[in-house]
Amino acid sequence: MYNYLKITKPFKKCVFAFIILLYSANYAQSKPSFFQKSDTLNKSRRNAVYISEAAGASIALIGLNQLWYADYPRSSFHFLNDNTSWMQMDKFGHAFSSYYIGKMGMGALAWAGESKKNQLIYGATVGFVFLTTIEIFDGTSEEWGFSTGDMIANALGTSLLIGQELLWGEQRIQYKFSFQTTYYAQNNPNKLGENTLQQIVKDYNGQTYWFSVNLRSFFKESKIPKWLNIAVGYGANGLPENSYNYSAKPPQQFESYRQFFTSLDIDLTKIRTNSPFLKTVFNVFNFVKIPAPTIEYRSNGEFKFHLLYF
Repeated sequence: MYNYLKITKPFKKCVFAFIILLYSANYAQSKPSFFQKSDTLNKSRRNAVYISEAAGASIALIGLNQLWYADYPRSSFHFLNDNTSWMQMDKFGHAFSSYYIGKMGMGALAWAGESKKNQLIYGATVGFVFLTTIEIFDGTSEEWGFSTGDMIANALGTSLLIGQELLWGEQRIQYKFSFQTTYYAQNNPNKLGENTLQQIVKDYNGQTYWFSVNLRSFFKESKIPKWLNIAVGYGANGLPENSYNYSAKPPQQFESYRQFFTSLDIDLTKIRTNSPFLKTVFNVFNFVKIPAPTIEYRSNGEFKFHLLYF
């Protein structure tokens, strides 16, 4: 059972990425006036958002159930403790998914002119609700189980989003993501992906999760550029679950270590532009950490400087 878990769990992020791409494609194919946020409640927009979110989530969950869970035996509801797996990289991924899907839900309702209260209640919680449903599916499948660690991570991601809106009325600390290909995937493409798109989803070794802090929002009287952020990140290399050197006889485990990063970043939403289209693009893709000079500390005691790290 655990072997299946190790191989298949990363695939769930495909669903989250697909939802994000749906939002992006919808924005990109619309007329310029579409990009203007409504100053007051636009009921037709609001209804379209609610219907689209409900339909999209339903289709995604039905499709996931039929195309994925239907291939495995059902079971009575049960729990799974996977908190020590993947050096917790999957937990950072859950929190990121919950945060960013909720952020997109808020943005959609803001575009419709919905009240801030309703943005938080019906928009910011979309990620948590969606991921909770997937955990319930896991809990009724023999191959997996309901993970309390995943649920805590989902809750933390949503709490980061809602908490900042309640405290500051803005996202001063943004959850971001970056990825670079690794030699682990080249060595083990079956488990870690045969191409870049698959590797982004499956290869935790190449993922980095960032908390990007906007300095000017904390020091409003300073002359710090509004778009300048400082970011701290977390990653892992040589994950014990899937990082083996299969060219060695017998196969050998690569060295495993955690990574902690400090870097500069850019808040794309703070870049001045009069184009509603560009504002939307900047907002949609602001989850990506911008490459910048970076200091890395590894849990094996090594420090490393990167002129540009993504």
